[in-house]
Amino acid sequence: MGIVLNQSLKNTIITYIGFGIGAINTLYLYPIFLGATYYALTNYILSAANVIMPLFAIGMQNTLVKFYSQYESDEERSRFLSFTVLFPLFLCIPLLLIGLFFFDDISIFLSKKNPVVKEFIWLIPFIGLCMAYFEIFYAWARVHMHSVFGNFIKEVGLRLFSLFALIGVYYKWISVIEFVYVTAGIYFLALMITMLYAFNIKKPVFQFAIPHNVKNIMEYTFYIILSGSVANLLLDGDKMMLNQYMIIENIAYYSVATYIALVISVPSRAMHQIVYPITARLMHENKHDELNDLYKKTSINLQIVGGFVMLCIFVNINQLYELVPKEYSGGILVVFMIGISKYFDLILGNNNAIIFNTKYYRAVLFLGVFLVVLTIVLNMIFIPIYGIMGSAFATLLSITLYSLAKLLFVVKRLDLYPFTSQTLYSIAITFVLFLLFYFWQFPFHPIIGIGLKSVLVTILYVYINYKLVVSTEINQVMDKVLKKLK
Repeated sequence: MGIVLNQSLKNTIITYIGFGIGAINTLYLYPIFLGATYYALTNYILSAANVIMPLFAIGMQNTLVKFYSQYESDEERSRFLSFTVLFPLFLCIPLLLIGLFFFDDISIFLSKKNPVVKEFIWLIPFIGLCMAYFEIFYAWARVHMHSVFGNFIKEVGLRLFSLFALIGVYYKWISVIEFVYVTAGIYFLALMITMLYAFNIKKPVFQFAIPHNVKNIMEYTFYIILSGSVANLLLDGDKMMLNQYMIIENIAYYSVATYIALVISVPSRAMHQIVYPITARLMHENKHDELNDLYKKTSINLQIVGGFVMLCIFVNINQLYELVPKEYSGGILVVFMIGISKYFDLILGNNNAIIFNTKYYRAVLFLGVFLVVLTIVLNMIFIPIYGIMGSAFATLLSITLYSLAKLLFVVKRLDLYPFTSQTLYSIAITFVLFLLFYFWQFPFHPIIGIGLKSVLVTILYVYINYKLVVSTEINQVMDKVLKKLK
């Protein structure tokens, strides 16, 4: 776990810095500087681009990680790297041509409820393509055990450039309409920087050659496309559905709530960057006991860190919403519903990495497709009745069922189990502290109240987890920190 803890810690710090910048953007700059309409428009375009991104990437970012370590010679690795970059490009061209041919029909369908969307539809495939190749070049760096820089660009760089653009809107250097186009340019810039970094790590020698195991690669890639589409639809499909049933401003209200809840999943995103290739190697070498040990460690470590984040959000949520415009306050229950679903997914550890690197992954992926259909149906039922609350409930139900299915699959098929008695201790600690602090409000300014309550929660949470030794790895890290302080 040495390299995992090292790079995971760096990635976690970077990701939280990024989310801190994102919080400033989401909770203040976007609502105040852009207004609900153009904030919702920007968010809708990015969500739609993220949904179609797996089609443009053709799953190559995951395929690269899975198969790269299986090649023994530099020539084979070079041929494989070339294939992962060039092959999606050949398949993207017909997709873009089809989109161009049906552009008018697509535009009418997507803008029938909100006409403001129509002018910006073409940015969706452009940003989707930038996202796809960013992930491919990021995977290029990750297989060489360089996950930090790409994570910095993804989590900090994008949000920092958006912050600068929002400041530009405030000073009237650019208009709110121009901001939407600048956002597309930011994603293109992130792609170019990551590509140059990846090429600096491993200089490309592009060649039009097909790997010898192309059949296995293509079969795996097909299912990864399904997997990526499922994951992204579960993440952003609800915002696309809201655009079809409600005025676009509701996407802004929903986005603030989901962004707050999404902070809970940051530890998983950070650890996943380095755990994924290690999981692939352990499975390739058939080291079952080491993999099971890694599974348990990632589960409890993510549960403790993610549980702490969730606890701080939940006990401060009422004061947090006092900082945003009043019309956004209807999203508090959305935060709870989305947050709980993220927490449950978090405690599954490196579950996804295990599934994507096993020969049994097909069944779960088809189940995921079924759950996407279920999500769409549930949104169609609940959004017209309950609005953004209905969309949040549909997401909670779908993600929870999908996570439970993946857990049962790994337990039954692979004889791997993530939970221990420490799992129950962690849940109990989090629940008791929530009850203790949620109903206790400080009569101060919201920022001061949030700060004081967070300090108290942090002291108690860290102390109890440390004394009960809920995670030996986290205790070891804390012991090293305390030793240095002494």
